[in-house]
Amino acid sequence: MPSFPARLGAFLTTGLLLGGPAFAQQPAGPLGLVPLPREVQTSTGAYALPQKISVYAAGPAAQNVAELLKGFLAPLGKTVALTTNRQAAQIRLLTAAATPGGPEGYELVVDKSGVSISAAGGAGLFYGSQTLLQLLPPTATAAARVPYVRIADEPAFKWRGGMLDVCRHFFPVSFVKKYIDFLAAYKLNTFHWHLTDDQGWRIEIKKYPKLTQISAFRKETLIGAQQTFKTPADFKYDGTPYGGFYTQDQIREVVAYAQKRYITVVPEIEMPGHSVAILAAYPELACKPGPYETWTMWGVIDDIVCPTEPTFTFFENVLAEVCTLFPGPYVHIGGDEAPKTRWKESAAVQEIMKKEGYTDVEKVQGWFNRRIEAFLTGKGKKMIGWDEILEGGIDDKATVMSWRGEKGGIEAAQHGNDVVMSPAGYLYLDAGQNPQIHSPNEPLMIGGYLPLEKVYGYNPLPKELTPAQQKHVLGPQANLWTEYIATPAKAEYMLFPRLLAVSEVAWTPAAKKNYADFLPRLGQQFARLDAHRINYRVPEPVGLDSLSAAKQSGKAVFTLRSLVPGAQIRYTLDGLMPDETTELYTKPLAVPQGKRLLVRAVTIAPNGRKSPPAELLVK
Repeated sequence: MPSFPARLGAFLTTGLLLGGPAFAQQPAGPLGLVPLPREVQTSTGAYALPQKISVYAAGPAAQNVAELLKGFLAPLGKTVALTTNRQAAQIRLLTAAATPGGPEGYELVVDKSGVSISAAGGAGLFYGSQTLLQLLPPTATAAARVPYVRIADEPAFKWRGGMLDVCRHFFPVSFVKKYIDFLAAYKLNTFHWHLTDDQGWRIEIKKYPKLTQISAFRKETLIGAQQTFKTPADFKYDGTPYGGFYTQDQIREVVAYAQKRYITVVPEIEMPGHSVAILAAYPELACKPGPYETWTMWGVIDDIVCPTEPTFTFFENVLAEVCTLFPGPYVHIGGDEAPKTRWKESAAVQEIMKKEGYTDVEKVQGWFNRRIEAFLTGKGKKMIGWDEILEGGIDDKATVMSWRGEKGGIEAAQHGNDVVMSPAGYLYLDAGQNPQIHSPNEPLMIGGYLPLEKVYGYNPLPKELTPAQQKHVLGPQANLWTEYIATPAKAEYMLFPRLLAVSEVAWTPAAKKNYADFLPRLGQQFARLDAHRINYRVPEPVGLDSLSAAKQSGKAVFTLRSLVPGAQIRYTLDGLMPDETTELYTKPLAVPQGKRLLVRAVTIAPNGRKSPPAELLVK
């Protein structure tokens, strides 16, 4: 395959020979593209897309992308019609098996003849179309002008994932589709759907109707931050039954929706841990007599299914239905946080250990996993699980999702297993976005501190791995656990803008990433998020920290800026919360030193929404 510079050099030569615009290598920053493309050339000028657009699309893949473009361009005031006349089309979707860049790569050219997107297939055409959309104004305008540009692009990783937990809190199909739209817009290609857990079973299984009659519902939900409770008296509940599930028809609807957007759906069916909701409906699968109930707390519970033949029959029947619903190659079995308290007490488990020659009960989970993997292999599926599946022993066919840091992923890749990197310290987007844990200026959340910059700085390829071992790293995945996320609006608040950083971690080679370059490109995305009515977290002003202070005549001088174009910065020096009526920042802020002052500053976006405050105590 020719290098990107060689291919772009060919673009340049072709343009000059044909009398087209002269393209030159340019920084991609002014275009505001996220994730950053591999190579960009620009030229003076722009192509004006008319109100009525003809799209050339030959073949099913191109026609699918053209239909999606029709929907994407409608809010911009454009109407799209497909045409078989390539020369007359303003947008041309071109497929060729020999196109460089792999199955998801694309080449986008905008010149005086219009827009051409070339790719090997539908995925590349789709990603090229997403780049085109970012070159257009975010809202309908009389003249939608696309800058002359030539882009050659392809992803750094083939697994670029986002997970949504619908067990702790249930989300309607409409939001699940919107979540898929979020991923697709920023070139992420895997939707990990966490469908079963202690707090609720969310997928209809025809053979086991009690899973949706009983396991899908809990009697009430915990109020407040569980991790801050010290005594039993601290635990309070809302007294309101809660639950829901997706019918198999709804599952098929979501899968089809994702497929059209070149997203693979990976279902997660937790086993053997996080399974007390199963026992609420089928207590005979436990190691000790019930009764059990769908759990009303968060965290980990000792009650899990027993690894007996009835349990294997149950999961094989469940997975048989799951495999028919999800055409993708992977099924996630969880495998994490499975306490062995009940197994150690179980005569049945002791008999298994004796028969298999085990002295460590943890080995029983490895034995359990391998039996499930053999079943999935027989169904043509690959097993993936959280990194705990390493503890009981796995073969080299299982895929490991490393969440407890990178250690499990490194061990798995060194063993020859494929790996998805998903370390909690970098990619768990339910973590807080404020250095003050449980800040009163933020909604209730699970805790921790994961700022945008830390997400952006993650590199999924650990330096401990050799180049050959690094090839087992399929890519990164961000996760959204929902213990404290009960609404779509709050889910969006936790996802954005950090999901845009995730997209660049997944798509752009680490050597090309630069946080200072990312921030202005990110800033150009906020108007697009507004256009899609996404409830993103407005970033606080940058520059109000001790490292940014300049000393001048006994004062600390701060130069503030907002990441949101067109936003105001308002501030206070008396510790009160800034709003539209407090001081407007217009020049570097000089604060006297020597007495304690709490400085607070907020961003007020053009749409009127405010950021949480940036705060600094000046002494």
